[in-house]
Amino acid sequence: MHPSYKKILPHLIVFILFIIASLAYFNPVLQGKKIFQSDIVQYTGMAKQQNDFRKATGEETYWTDAAFGGMPTYQLGAKYPNNYIKQLDLAIRFLPRPADYLFLYFIGMYILFLVLKVDYKLAFLGALAFGFSTYLIIILGVGHNAKAHAIAYMPFVLSGIFLTFQRKYLWGFVLLTVSMALELVANHFQMTYYLMLLVLIIGIVYLIDAFKKKLLPHYFKAVGIMAVGVLIAVGLNATNILATKEYADFSTRGKTELTINADGTPKDYNTGLDFDYITEYSYGKLESFNLFIPRFMGGSSSEEFPKDSKTVESLMRMGASSQEANQVLSQIPMYWGDQTFVGAPAYIGAIVIFLSVLALFLIRGRLKWWVVSTFVLTLLLSWGKNFSGLSEFFIDYFPMYNKFRAVSSIQVIIELILPILAIVGLHQFFNKFDKEEEKKKALLWATGIVGGLTLIFILFKASLFDFASPYDSYFRDEMGLPFLEAIREDRMALFTSDAIRSLIFVALTAAVLWLYMIGKLKNGFAIAALTVLVLIDLVGVNRRYVNEDDFVQARVIEEPFQKNGADAQILEDKGHYRVYDATSNAFNSGRASYYHNALGGYHAAKPGRMQDLFEFYISKGDIGILNMMNVRYIITQSKNGGAVSQRNPYANGDAWFVENVQPASNADEEIQLLDSLNTKKTAVINTAFLSKIPNKNIARDSTATIELFSYQPNHLVYEAATKTEQLVVFSEVYYPQGWNAYINGKPAEYFRANYVLRAMIVPSGNNKIEFKFEPKVIETGSTISLVSSIIFLLILLSGLYFAFLKKEVKE
Repeated sequence: MHPSYKKILPHLIVFILFIIASLAYFNPVLQGKKIFQSDIVQYTGMAKQQNDFRKATGEETYWTDAAFGGMPTYQLGAKYPNNYIKQLDLAIRFLPRPADYLFLYFIGMYILFLVLKVDYKLAFLGALAFGFSTYLIIILGVGHNAKAHAIAYMPFVLSGIFLTFQRKYLWGFVLLTVSMALELVANHFQMTYYLMLLVLIIGIVYLIDAFKKKLLPHYFKAVGIMAVGVLIAVGLNATNILATKEYADFSTRGKTELTINADGTPKDYNTGLDFDYITEYSYGKLESFNLFIPRFMGGSSSEEFPKDSKTVESLMRMGASSQEANQVLSQIPMYWGDQTFVGAPAYIGAIVIFLSVLALFLIRGRLKWWVVSTFVLTLLLSWGKNFSGLSEFFIDYFPMYNKFRAVSSIQVIIELILPILAIVGLHQFFNKFDKEEEKKKALLWATGIVGGLTLIFILFKASLFDFASPYDSYFRDEMGLPFLEAIREDRMALFTSDAIRSLIFVALTAAVLWLYMIGKLKNGFAIAALTVLVLIDLVGVNRRYVNEDDFVQARVIEEPFQKNGADAQILEDKGHYRVYDATSNAFNSGRASYYHNALGGYHAAKPGRMQDLFEFYISKGDIGILNMMNVRYIITQSKNGGAVSQRNPYANGDAWFVENVQPASNADEEIQLLDSLNTKKTAVINTAFLSKIPNKNIARDSTATIELFSYQPNHLVYEAATKTEQLVVFSEVYYPQGWNAYINGKPAEYFRANYVLRAMIVPSGNNKIEFKFEPKVIETGSTISLVSSIIFLLILLSGLYFAFLKKEVKE
């Protein structure tokens, strides 16, 4: 066999093994099934209109009328011109979902370990340890695909950075540019932001090291090369980035002009999200031990009760039937932490934690310090309101930090860096970098610290922890103290079983390493044993939360919302109108959007002003706001629990003429004046737009008519007939960063009315009024993407050419 083939063969085998592992874990995809992801179900409802439009016309609409009264599709899977990096991303993710993301986890971390000069067998082990981290699996289970996507490309980005610092400037530049572009393609800027915090810490540690070693010229050269790569990566994603920034300012993530809340109290924040919302999902300090013992805090919010449950015994003694017992048990959380909801513990693995502690005794230099620094910072930030001083500091002073919620998710960085520390430490252990005596001491210390702490937890759990949930007072008052004690005994049982489980894995890992040290186990067998242990450890926990039961027939995902009688009745009306679904939280459901032009929807960044209207009026049942939004049908629940549609005869329609203008000097006045306003006769206009109304005393033309003549989500055509100049209000969301107005084919001005709607002055006579969604950001962004692609290709070809010349000169 040719020597070069021998080099490639191990990596090819690893590549195939990663494919097998990905498909094996998510094996129902081989039967054509799809994983039921709750977030993706909601996304399917939200995106249906634009997907139908694309299928019918072959074009992008970039605007959907099916959610929140209307919003851009930039964060709903819009496709952009010249987005070549997206085509590369699709080619890499060739496996069926979600196996494709798991494969990306594996291959990215494997490449990173090779760049760090780790033996391929250990790199394989490390990739499995990273990919099977419980949090990374559970986010696939619930449908946080964009988050998983972004996390998967993090190791690729780090690989490019380290290659550049290793003076492999060309390949470092290429890998960093492509991987950073792919990272941005994932379109989860919160994860990318957290990655940048990690990169910032790495940069500081490397700067200090370069200063000490007098290597600053090399450091700044590498940083300069990387800066160019990142700039090109941003350019390759220009359309998405620019469009996202534009929409973010319009959404709940942007600055609000309101200074009051719906209850009249002053707002604490008027830029980004408020502190309580940002830190709603804050990891508990004690809960952080979930990284090592999965059910330290009871596991998930829907965790099953242990075998021989004391709670079940208590219910049986009370005379409860099996059905009654199950109803009670479904309301009792085994989870006893402070978070609102937990899908699964963020378990990294007992073995990974143990090896990370071992690595702290073996590794010296930059890697140790950037890992430790990052671990401390991200852990403290994940505590959110439980470590409020640091969180408030970042919210107030770190740019963009206040745009993201669920601060506990920053622990993804811990999921990334601890396997790196563990495997590099293991690489050190299996090589002759340290004296055997030092390795023995390190192994004994690590075993003593990790194993000893676990033993303390097991032996003194009743004294150290109360196993009390914030909801326990309810069960004590309703069922009595003995019943509550039974619940806490069950939580203690879960804690004990998993603590013993983690202790066993620590002991087995320590035993494998000790046998290797005394010569009883060869290197390859030791690594194989550790690989098996890691798989048993992580996969065993993961399958508690994501398994074959989560898969359904493909049709269930492709058509997630079954048409009911209310939907069928509404769809008989072929007009243009909106639907409000009052059977659930309309602003947290994509169901209505699947069939109708809905006033509600499901999105992490809702249109900001629509959310304001919801909080001030819609959530309180204000029919006047529904009227001005042209809600013709309201879906309610019948007495037997089914959905029924109610026609609203008072909806304002597609557009209407008003005779009165109520000026408002600021956003607070705009939204408050809507209270009990007759929107069919009066429009609330901000004083900033009053100059666009030349005649403030509009004489009402009783014969004036306006009708929607033609409708597409991105192109609306009205026909108006008036004897005199009139002020018309449209039941369409005001979004000036793309919607252009035309009267008889000529550009026309329009302005905001009633806090969220469009309005314009219509001249006398018969007029054709058009609204076209023509976002400049798409044209600008796609041009930048094309230019960036050309620049990257030219740099790559030039680099390869000069590298070839350099090689010839050497020969």
